[in-house]
Amino acid sequence: MTIRTAVVSAALVMIGGWAWAMQGTAALPSPAALDAEIARAMAATGAKGMAVALVDEGRVVYVQSYGARNAAGQPLQTDTVMYGASITKAAFGYMVMQLVEERRIDLDASIATYLPKPLPAYTAPEVEDKYARWSDLAGDERWRKLTPRILLNHGAGFANFGFLEPDGKLRFHFEPGARYAYSGDGIILLQFVLEYGLGLDVGAEMQRRVFDRFGMKTTSMMWRADFAANLADGWDIAGKPHPHDERSRTRASGSMDTTIADMAKFAAGYVSGVGLSPAGRAELTKPQLAITTATQFPTLQPDLPAAQRRADLAAGLGVNVFNGPQGRGFEKGGHDDITGNTWVCVEARRRCVLFLSNDVRTEAAYPRLVKFALGETGAPWRWHYGDMRFW
Repeated sequence: MTIRTAVVSAALVMIGGWAWAMQGTAALPSPAALDAEIARAMAATGAKGMAVALVDEGRVVYVQSYGARNAAGQPLQTDTVMYGASITKAAFGYMVMQLVEERRIDLDASIATYLPKPLPAYTAPEVEDKYARWSDLAGDERWRKLTPRILLNHGAGFANFGFLEPDGKLRFHFEPGARYAYSGDGIILLQFVLEYGLGLDVGAEMQRRVFDRFGMKTTSMMWRADFAANLADGWDIAGKPHPHDERSRTRASGSMDTTIADMAKFAAGYVSGVGLSPAGRAELTKPQLAITTATQFPTLQPDLPAAQRRADLAAGLGVNVFNGPQGRGFEKGGHDDITGNTWVCVEARRRCVLFLSNDVRTEAAYPRLVKFALGETGAPWRWHYGDMRFW
């Protein structure tokens, strides 16, 4: 049976208890009920570690962790360093919107506006080792149609990563902006534009504009030596443990290390629009590009017939947006072989639930856990996870 291995500080318990009392138990589950449901989920899936945060009316009302952070059985705590995976994209989108509001970059300008030379001309080893191989696009001028908006809403026309192509070469599969296809290389290209076009250090900008702004003291776009003292390793789908990957390069597509306590602060700040105008905040979770495929992956699958598409599902800027029984919502996941994260928010109440896990098996429990925490949201689970057998 899963043992609860970390406790909320006395102050957080008082804050969380007050929030539930003021807002009514019908709106949110009690901390004890949520803990019990998570324990059942971990027992059912075999997951070794999980952490949760709840945000209501733009305020953090609960943060907790459960289980183990490594094979030695050391406890997963609310300040344990965990891999953020693709939730990094949402934080990057938030940072980019700040640049937009400062008129440093225009969402709808061609990336050619910012680059000193044509994208395929960047062939130096230090470029191609750090980013994708942009020289693969030589002779295809469609790169000039790419804009920050298109790159953030996964409309670039690329595969997820060029190295996954049969010949390992980056290419366009459709006209930029024509349709949705998840692409990490599209996000990395926007990072490249900021760094080589605007002269920015994306890791430093993320630190200053996001992590420092929200008091995320144990979050970084690259590995830090001080993370080692309280670090989450992980478990794969077969239950085999694996070490944490110490990422040595900033990747806007997914290099962020963080903690559940830090991510709770980010989720509260994001849903409240801290640091952005109301219009800028709204732009992030506005439907930008229709999602027309049956599932998120494989990324280049055919469009569904129009009658079979989920009409309310679309890409925002770094997140996915949908409509449900509680109105507009948005979500972002983060996944690798040993990581299963999900973040779901309902706009009307500025209410979110965030799960970070160092065990990919937890993903089978997320539809039920999110519904238990927030009620029915309409989050696109089948699109997100495909034919997974949910708990």
